Amino acid sequence: MICCALVGVTMAFLLERYEFPGRRILSILVLVPMALPPLVGVLSFTFLYGESGIFPRAIQHLFGLKQVPFSLKGIWGVIVVHTFTMYTYFYLTASAAIKGLDPSLEEAATSLGAGRIRVWTKVILPMLTPSIIASALLVFMVSMASYTAPLMFGVERTMTMQIYLSRTNGNLEMAATQSMILSFVSISFLIVMRWYQNRRNYQNLSKGISVHRSEVSSKFMKIIATIASFGGTLILILPILVLILISFSVDGAWKTQILPTDYTVDHYVALFTDERTWRPIWNSIQMGIVATFGNVLFGVAAAYAMVRLNFKGKTLLDILIMVPWALPGTVVAVNLIAAFSTENIFTFNQVLIGTFWILPLAYFIRHLPLVFRSTSASLVQLDQSIEEASRSLGANWWYTFRRIVLPLTFSGILAGTLLALVQSLGEFVASILIYSTSTIPLSVAIFQKLYAFKFGTACAYGVLQICLILIVLIISEKLSKGSAGSAI
Repeated sequence: MICCALVGVTMAFLLERYEFPGRRILSILVLVPMALPPLVGVLSFTFLYGESGIFPRAIQHLFGLKQVPFSLKGIWGVIVVHTFTMYTYFYLTASAAIKGLDPSLEEAATSLGAGRIRVWTKVILPMLTPSIIASALLVFMVSMASYTAPLMFGVERTMTMQIYLSRTNGNLEMAATQSMILSFVSISFLIVMRWYQNRRNYQNLSKGISVHRSEVSSKFMKIIATIASFGGTLILILPILVLILISFSVDGAWKTQILPTDYTVDHYVALFTDERTWRPIWNSIQMGIVATFGNVLFGVAAAYAMVRLNFKGKTLLDILIMVPWALPGTVVAVNLIAAFSTENIFTFNQVLIGTFWILPLAYFIRHLPLVFRSTSASLVQLDQSIEEASRSLGANWWYTFRRIVLPLTFSGILAGTLLALVQSLGEFVASILIYSTSTIPLSVAIFQKLYAFKFGTACAYGVLQICLILIVLIISEKLSKGSAGSAI
């Protein structure tokens, strides 16, 4: 979580506040890790930096070493992969908050003699606190419930792996106990973070001064910025490049060489000519859109109620919304199986297990906190007097919400929606337990190909998923251009 915060908030501040060579391309590529499905993301890091990876082998051959000088494995492998794939939570929410900051506050602090560090710690950072707390909650909970990275890097001493092993060994009582412990830790963290956030008021009382990026004028700093941009771009696109490379390689042809030697386009031909290969892609698109639509409706409504309304049980509601994100996907899936494997009144006397709707329901429950947290962070920063002024001029609640609240919190809502859709497209842990042959999602199809050692087809699936998510990113970028920011 700390590593993700350092990377995500720093990247958001640099890209939103400064204009330098390579900023535009870096601002697009900074969201690339969101496009990596968990299984394929870990696999790409293994191909790059694992014991038999491209870089360790290249260094070994270059210097004639008897063994590879380094390899990504164990707990450090999990930390590196988690940082790479999860810093986007901090980046998206911090970017939305920074867009709404009034630069005149910093200018006033500077004119009173405050240095850059003091301005950052006393002005900027406090205003970013709601976004940082929202992101910290999401990252802490998703890392606590992470299953794929510990599985692939052989780290068994994690709660999710222990739950999986307990269930595999038939010890359901121990698995339930471990799930309760994991839930207790995550809920305790949620309560502490809510207490810390509620200690102060983070509303921005300025009236919508737009933020302009500062041009880097120093030649030396431009050179440093160019080098840093190039290095950052290379680091961000390498996992994608290795996926593309392996997607064209012949299965079984890459053994001890640094790079594959035999290539083919058969994997991509199969994606678009075989209906069985194409169906998981279409299933994931449909189910992801349905789940995300529900996330937006309920997430925005719940966030507004949490921030703007006073009622008993607010903390309990917050906990109930965040609990699914704190639980491993396996626990959520098993609970859904127990709840909807028989007819009940909530499903109009229908059995949902084995139908199309069970997977969107799982995605909806799992990813509702993403929209809820991101929207809450934007609403906390929005001065309530703006809404009161609108009502005093005769506008009803719906008109005020539609014409004032939604535009001013659009960046935060969009950030949460984007995260929810991307997570739905790549959800694996819950999907593997509740899918059926007719509703197999893309993530499960990737796992099946990996399990069959068909790395080429699996990576071709991954490349196609990246293309889908890039389309989502482009659309969201177009939509956000007309937004005034997440807070004024």
